[in-house]
Amino acid sequence: MEIAYYPGCTLHASSQIYDIQTKLVLGEMGINLNELEDWNCCGATSASKTDDFLSVAMPARNLGIADNSGLSELVIPCSACYSRMLVAQHRLASNHRLKDEINAELTKKVKGNIRIMSILEVLVPKAESGELAEKTTKQLKGLEPACYYGCLQTRFPYDVPVPDDVENPQGMEIVLKALGANPIDWSYKTDCCGASATVNDIDTALLLMSKIFKDAVARGANCFVTTCPMCQLNLDAYQEQMKQKYDIDQDMPVYFITELIGVAMDKSPEELQIDRHFVDTIGLLKELNLI
Repeated sequence: MEIAYYPGCTLHASSQIYDIQTKLVLGEMGINLNELEDWNCCGATSASKTDDFLSVAMPARNLGIADNSGLSELVIPCSACYSRMLVAQHRLASNHRLKDEINAELTKKVKGNIRIMSILEVLVPKAESGELAEKTTKQLKGLEPACYYGCLQTRFPYDVPVPDDVENPQGMEIVLKALGANPIDWSYKTDCCGASATVNDIDTALLLMSKIFKDAVARGANCFVTTCPMCQLNLDAYQEQMKQKYDIDQDMPVYFITELIGVAMDKSPEELQIDRHFVDTIGLLKELNLI
């Protein structure tokens, strides 16, 4: 099975392990990811804050490349990139003048034919069909994850097709239950972690993270699981600072969903590069005899 693939800037930088794990676990399921040639930054949150035209034009160039790739589906693991590309596709479909203006400058024109998918839109059908479980050799018994979606995975500024419940998404829960984990029910799964406010307003970001963290701990979670590289980075890299500021004692590993799938597939920590997080992620897996 061939699917077009847009990693975005983060998966080639601070979240490179997410890129490695995504290719590894999807490859085990017979999915060959074809990375878009000469892709560019989607604009992330910066373009939409500074220039409305650029916020569409930047992802539009990638959409043109995808539309002309010969493939029908495009998977985007990063929640921010997924949001920007889906919104841009929607705006171009509903504004022909804008589409013509942008296409006039593109070598590969936007056609609007490519289906944009989050990584969960690839994984959930595999979990529901039993195909995912067939590719694994371990059950993730003992894992009590707080599935953290963040604020971009299901919430959009326009009416776009969302394949999950906006306020109480279940995609990660479906995948993890199929692997033997026991995801908790909690209240902060779509709350904002502060995103890039860690750069210019760290106090606000730490406050938001502390609310997320405290609720997960109170509900009995022993780890976070996410699909968003920004959410993963914030809860991981700023966890110690947040704990000190808000008098929290418990550590909580923050996993990408791909590395837990990889563990269930009996991939080694070295293959998955699980040891590259800020907060220890190996200890809990060893404690539960998962590695």
